[in-house]
Amino acid sequence: MTGLPAKRSVKIAGHATSVTLEPEFWECLRELSEERNLSINQMVAEIDCSREANLSSAIRVFVLNELKRKAAG
Repeated sequence: MTGLPAKRSVKIAGHATSVTLEPEFWECLRELSEERNLSINQMVAEIDCSREANLSSAIRVFVLNELKRKAAG
């Protein structure tokens, strides 16, 4: 890893919340949201709807699964 976790504010259903992720995960999340023509807030809201763990963990798992899916495809 190249950096320490960074806390950023995102809006979910109009409410601001803080999410702490390593810079690499923020970058991958940004790239994935751009590929889908979504804002990071929209992408995080989608992840939030189906999560079973805390939001930061759910985002990390989402990013990991998307990268694995891309590598396999």
